[in-house]
Amino acid sequence: MDGPILVIDRDTGQPVGVQLVEGLRRGILGGALRPGDAVPSTRALATELGVSRSAVVSAYEQLAGEGYLEMRHGAPTRVAELMHDLARPTPRVTPDGPSLAGHATVRGDSAEPRTDPHPEPRLDLQPGRPSTARIDTRAWRAAWRHAAALEISSDSPPLFGVERLREEIADHLRQARGVSCAADDIVVTAGTSEALALAASALPLLSGQPPVVAVEHPGYPSARRTLERRGARTVPTPVDGDGIIVDALRRMPRAPDAVLVTPSHQYPLGGRLPVAARLDLLEWARTADALVLEDDYDSEFRHLGPPLPALASLDEGGRVVLVGSFSKVLTPWIRLGYLVLPANEALREAMALIRTDERCPVPGVAQDAAAALLASGAVRRHIAAARRDYSHRRRLVLATLDGIPGAPLSGLDGGLHAVVRLPDLATSAAVVARLAAEGVAVAPLADYSAVPGEEEPGIVLGYAGLSDTLLAEGLGRLRDAILDLATRSG
Repeated sequence: MDGPILVIDRDTGQPVGVQLVEGLRRGILGGALRPGDAVPSTRALATELGVSRSAVVSAYEQLAGEGYLEMRHGAPTRVAELMHDLARPTPRVTPDGPSLAGHATVRGDSAEPRTDPHPEPRLDLQPGRPSTARIDTRAWRAAWRHAAALEISSDSPPLFGVERLREEIADHLRQARGVSCAADDIVVTAGTSEALALAASALPLLSGQPPVVAVEHPGYPSARRTLERRGARTVPTPVDGDGIIVDALRRMPRAPDAVLVTPSHQYPLGGRLPVAARLDLLEWARTADALVLEDDYDSEFRHLGPPLPALASLDEGGRVVLVGSFSKVLTPWIRLGYLVLPANEALREAMALIRTDERCPVPGVAQDAAAALLASGAVRRHIAAARRDYSHRRRLVLATLDGIPGAPLSGLDGGLHAVVRLPDLATSAAVVARLAAEGVAVAPLADYSAVPGEEEPGIVLGYAGLSDTLLAEGLGRLRDAILDLATRSG
């Protein structure tokens, strides 16, 4: 790389890594490097400039996180095509803002089909979208080649899933979450929704009556609907700053057959259930003869504080069914999830009976590919790299949105989303509508209410799926909308 793009000045006292980042960024923004251009390998550039390779690697990783470079395993690092978006004009709105009709919403762990009149958002800050930029594409392709090379079976996949995949999932949970389990404990599912559907179908086989399931309020709307479609009656249960209020379960006239909780990162508010409350919840489940459905979504991405033990790892009474998926870890594109069954023979027999009629919908070749990908170590490496990226983007969220008067920011201790509280529902609706007109999609906090009339004002936003440059633009527009509309409403 010649000319004015990179000049390392060792007399300035400025760290080499900073000079590398600034020089490359200047070259991209100035047009000396264009979208799609390959940059030198880290080894070649380090040799050319006489600097350490680690400094170049760190610079490339920072610029990839900011959206300037695209890094793919097994391929040259290139200037990102997304840089075109920086020059794209952004529509302006009138001070009164557009109509609220048909704003976008998010339900559960993935976005639902959009029914609004606005075009597909240019900046999608809806929660539930991980970044796939760090996926090792070479390992991904190798895993699928391996699966395609296996003998084609004339049988359906096993009832609970391909044995090797179940072994790899059990190993992943031992390493990532400290959950001691074996392949025989795993049921492979087509994502979280199917896992919850199976659990809901098993409950009446255990109790002999239509089940009642306590759910968090606010909480996953799609999870509630999935349970209800399978015949369960859901009972909203309040949460506080830590998570579900266990005493509210005790006060119910009839103890529910199960409770669905998100203890590691309450969705959407972001609380984390303390260990004492976890033990209290398990004691309630034992006394009430109830199951605990533990949705352990995005627990691999902890930003503040040590991870707390999963409920499943504390369970000694066969009460906790761990629900997980790779939608946040990798991508929802593959729709791969799982249940971890406790030592509860009646539950296992019920699950086997259901699976006899409802065969595992995940194709065997996809299960073989996922097993190979997990075995390669690529998933562990991806989690480590993605965690660094998400921590950096979390800092961008804090730098842009923290401290806005009347709009406290929360939910950022872990995971991939944040919550901005707003003064009232009208302001929340106006902010969502204005952003939609500007091509920015966020989710109203009100959509997560489990009790009509008890909606909370605010915004839920995801920060993982966009590059830093696009995220910064979206956050800036959100900040401007809040400052304008919240100030006028006050």
